[in-house]
Formats: sequence, C-alpha cells, structure tokens
Amino acid sequence: MNLFSLISFLVIVSCVWLFAYKRSRGVDTSGAEGFFMGGRSLTAIPIAGTIIMTNLSTEQIVGQNGQSYFAGMEVMAWEVTSAIAIVALAVIFLPKYFKYGIDTVSDFIEIRYDTLTKRIISILFIITYMVSFLPVVLYSGSLVFNKIFRIDELLNVRPIVAIILVAMVIGVVGILYLLIGGLSLSANSDTVYGVGLLACGLLIPILGVMKLGDGSFIGGIDSIIDQTPWLLNSVGSIDSAVVPWPTLFTGMLFNNLYFWCTNQMIVQKALSGKSLAEAQKGAFLVGLFKVFGALFLVFPGIVARNLFGETLMNNPDNAYPQLVTVALPQVLFGVFAAVIFGAILSSFAGALNATATLFSLDFYKPLINKKADDRQVARAGKITTIIVGIISVTVAPFISFAPAGLYQFVQEFNGLYNMPLLVIILFAFYSKKATAFSAKVTISTHIILYILSKIFLKDIHFLYVLSLLFFLDVLIMLAISKWKPDGEFHLDSFKTKVDIRPWRHTKVASIVLVIVVILTYVAFSPIGLAGGGLF
Repeated sequence: MNLFSLISFLVIVSCVWLFAYKRSRGVDTSGAEGFFMGGRSLTAIPIAGTIIMTNLSTEQIVGQNGQSYFAGMEVMAWEVTSAIAIVALAVIFLPKYFKYGIDTVSDFIEIRYDTLTKRIISILFIITYMVSFLPVVLYSGSLVFNKIFRIDELLNVRPIVAIILVAMVIGVVGILYLLIGGLSLSANSDTVYGVGLLACGLLIPILGVMKLGDGSFIGGIDSIIDQTPWLLNSVGSIDSAVVPWPTLFTGMLFNNLYFWCTNQMIVQKALSGKSLAEAQKGAFLVGLFKVFGALFLVFPGIVARNLFGETLMNNPDNAYPQLVTVALPQVLFGVFAAVIFGAILSSFAGALNATATLFSLDFYKPLINKKADDRQVARAGKITTIIVGIISVTVAPFISFAPAGLYQFVQEFNGLYNMPLLVIILFAFYSKKATAFSAKVTISTHIILYILSKIFLKDIHFLYVLSLLFFLDVLIMLAISKWKPDGEFHLDSFKTKVDIRPWRHTKVASIVLVIVVILTYVAFSPIGLAGGGLF
C-alpha cells in the first residue's frame, strides 16, 4: 500500500463515519431503545446493509474463495442456500417476533417457556460471541487485511505486530461507533460499506476474467469453461469434504435457519425496523445479495485457479489476496482497503452490540439493578460494550498461538446450541404443549451429544452430524413434553411496538427469490456451465 492508497483509505473511512453520524443524529442513544435497537427507526436499506455486513467477514471472503480454488462452485451452498432461510425469516419468523414486540430472541423464549430457559440461551449466545466470534473476527480479519495490503512491510514490523495494530484500530473504532451512535450509526455505516463491498467485490473477478481473456470478458469465461468445467459444478458428491449434496436439504438448511432466523446477532437488526414491512423488505434484499454474493465470495477462487494453476494448492487461502494483487489497479487499493476494513468493523460491531444488548436486558436489568431506568440500562450497555470490546482486542492476537485444530473447533462452536435453539423456537410457534422442562432437557442433551460427536464422529462431515442432532432434538422435545406435560400455552395479549402489517409483495418476493436460487444451481451444474449446457 503506497502513500496515495493510505490517504484515500483514511479519507473514505472518515467520510463514511461522517455520513453515518449525520444520518443517525436523530436517534437518542441515551435510552435502551435508541442505543440497542436504533430507536426502531431503520428502513429496508439500512436493515439489509447492517445484516449483510454483520454476516460478512474477511476470513469468509478469503476462506470461501480458498475452498473454491480447489473444490469449485459447490462452496456457494454457504451463500446461495441462505436465501431460502431468509425467505423463512421474512415470511414466518419476523411476523411472530414483531407481534410479540421483543428486543432479543431470548425474550421470545421467556414469553413462551420461562425465564431460566431464556437465560440459558442468553448465556450461550454471550459465550459464543465472546469466545468464538469477536476475537476470531478481529484476528482473522486483521490477518487477511495484512496479507492483502502488507501493513507489516509498510510499517517495517513483524507480521504479528501489524496484525495486533490492525486489530486494535478496528476494535477501538468499533467501540467508538457504538458508544457515539449505537446501532443506528453502525447500520448506516454498514450500508455504505455494503455497497462498496458489492462494487469492489464484483470488480475483482471481472478484472481477473478479463486478464484470462487478454482483455476480453467473454474470452475469459470461455477459457474457464474450456479449462476447468468441473470447478463450475455446484453439486458436491455425497462424501464431499466441503458440502455433500444431501445436506443441502438437511444439515445446511437447519444451520441456515438457525443463523438467519434465530441468531440474536442477525435478528436484532431486523427487529430494529420501523415496521414489519420494512424489516421484510430488508430481509429480501439480504436474500438477493446472498445469491449474487457467490460471484465474489466463491467465483474468484476459480478465476485464481485458472490464472495461477495449482501453485497455491499448499495454501489456497492465498488465492484471493494474490488475485487482488494481480487484478486490481494500484490506484484502487485504498478504496478496497476501506471496504475490507468496513467488513471487519461491521462484523465486530454487530456482534459486540448483540452481546451488550443480551447482557443489559437479560441480566443487568432483571438481576443486578432491578430498579434501573431506561438511561441506566443504556449506560450499562455502553460499559459492557467497552469491557467486552477490550477483552476481544486483548484475546485476538493469542489465537495465533492456538494449537492446530482449535481454530476449526471455534468456528464450529455454534453447534453447541444452534439446533436445540431452532427446535425450541419452532415448537414455540407450532406447539401449544411444548414445555419449558422439555426445552431445558433438549438443550442439555444436545450439548452432551454434540461434544461426544466431536470426539467419536470426527470423520463424519459436521453437516451430517447437525442433521442427525436436529431430528434427535425434535424427538426429545416431543417425548419429554408428552411424558411430563404442563398444560397448554395460550397468549392473549401482545406488546407489539410498531406497525406489523406485512409487506404486500411478500409472497411474490418469496417465490422470485426461491426461483433465483434454483436457477443459480441449474446454471452451475452439469446441465449448465459445468457441462457447457448454456453455450
């Protein structure tokens, strides 16, 4: 990164902050509603922007392109199939959440089951964010940032020093974002970075393909189809190490439903909408983005394979950084650095805000200071933001010293509670007889079984394991609720806080999005590009 790139990077980051600050000034963050929920003022585009950027992180961009470098388009399942779960979020989950007027997913669990079950889920969320998300996002994001932009060379320091410095800067900026403007400022910032990520993200593979075709985009596509058609196949084999095709309808679907429909970090952004209709529109924009996101989160890996051959097989995670170095003009490095910085910042701030929300509303207010007013709860959230942020920044560098395999385990940490959380929420929607006791038994049994699976089923793809555990969790909920019934659940009054009339085009948008997902899979299949069927 040269001086011009550094200046353009600083200018862009500063301008985005000023834009977001001005857009969020109307929201009073001195109270809990304003700080945690953006004053429930967000419209469709900021909702979509903040969900997208909270979800996207740099290790995802580099990691998925690294996987596609050797495995091809089957990696796109992590992106494209998310759209089906997002349709479920818009059509099934959000209408129920908005009707109950909840601030957190655990609030809904308390209404349907009991306070203890709520706190168990909240603790699992908080531990997961603090242990397996916040430090990992900071470390891996800083690692990638340094790998692409060579901050260590610019500052003439060791790579680990550069990584620590980048992590500290992102951590401090993320904490200040939330302290100054809460969720609203972060969401407006995410929207700008989201547009930048889409533009720059698509530019990288386009320039790479043109390089393959000696300046011709069509020529480059023809070259990929001729040279590596098997990499364009999105359907993995039954024993694939990446995404076995049967899991698309089981483990992958269940995992997506958990992440997009029950994960506080994601759902909180939609709950901050000024109405159900705005939240639904935002969700559909996210779904559309996830489908086309495969073009810059997966496809560049295939472009890199065609450009560099098999020279990066020993370290495929270098495929994307090397493609950026080769394809992107030097004059745009500062712009791209700002976008990548924004992606790390958004993921960090999104999870940090969710952690502070859960602690303040589920523990501080009901347990630590029962008489706390709205401003005191918000103040507790800000203090939590600072403490958890500092802990994350401090822990992040130590991930580099972790033993082999620990990083992968951390990435799969969500498996401890994702399936039972999804199951107990689905039962909350559709069963009047599901009990709080059955929910607790399901969670605890799942945790034990999941830990045992990591010991005894290490050679079985974890999506197959999640498939099995989902159905076991369902059976446990059914059996315990029947064995030890507790009457029927009825709720006659709701604390609805905003307009809950659904968006009138919800059904059409759902059908269109599902069709787009199917067509995308057809395009990247043996009857499409992988077999030359479209040409």
